[in-house]
Amino acid sequence: MVDNTTDNSQSNNASIWDKIVTFPQYLIPQHALSVLMHHLTRSEIKWFKNSFIRFITTKYKVNINEAAQTDLTFFISFNAFFTRQLRSGVRPLAEGEKILTSPVDGVISQIGKIHNNQIVQAKGREYSVLELLGGDENLAKQFEQGQFATIYLSPRDYHRIHMPLAGKLQKMTYIPGKLFSVNPRTARTVPRLFARNERVVTVFETAQGPIVMVLVGAIFVGSMETVWSGMITPPYGKNIQHWTYEGEQAISLQKGEEMGRFNMGSTVVLLLPKGMMAFKSELEAQTAVQMGQSMS
Repeated sequence: MVDNTTDNSQSNNASIWDKIVTFPQYLIPQHALSVLMHHLTRSEIKWFKNSFIRFITTKYKVNINEAAQTDLTFFISFNAFFTRQLRSGVRPLAEGEKILTSPVDGVISQIGKIHNNQIVQAKGREYSVLELLGGDENLAKQFEQGQFATIYLSPRDYHRIHMPLAGKLQKMTYIPGKLFSVNPRTARTVPRLFARNERVVTVFETAQGPIVMVLVGAIFVGSMETVWSGMITPPYGKNIQHWTYEGEQAISLQKGEEMGRFNMGSTVVLLLPKGMMAFKSELEAQTAVQMGQSMS
């Protein structure tokens, strides 16, 4: 495997302008604004939701032709548009039981090996797997010397999340936190960004070992949901919450099957254990990926 992580001996590359633009995020009421956005994106007022949809489609050059429904006025709300289903066949699934596929459409922020329990956030910035996983030491140990991939979803992307491998859900953890933006500028600027933001940790057992998908919340990401539990936020909790899935509650999902979605854009952090097939060497920071594309 080619080690795609950046040289962490260098100082981080956040510019003065990055810091100036990001600073207001420390001051604004992140959760209150996200609740407001949650309500606005679910408004069914026709002129408002149609204008909102047209604005985002134009500004971010959304490829609506890939959607199952291409009539922008069809969607009952902006959120219905944002979490739209794709046409059958536009995201072919890479074949092979052992071939890991991208769970989302997006751009790779960072990808590579996990060194000393640390994940690269941006050049010169790292955070720990343990902190990302909410202090679960037993879970964090399973990914020592493993691999990670952080994939950022912009407003133009498809926002449903799919299984990269067939797996059985073991547990899920909701971890409260901040709601900083997760765009590249903020990732360069805010220390431990993905371990500070609100997130949902999902753990699956696969034929190749355990995998973790962390759904990271962000400003204006008013809601995250999974197919087995529905909407997780809002309301925003103050305490870590755990769910386990055993016996009759066990949930198995096939490779490529939908497992959740972001209502507004955010980031997925994928963790793989040592010994699992390596990520392709051509995958590196700023590489665009699509759901179903081979990553190994």
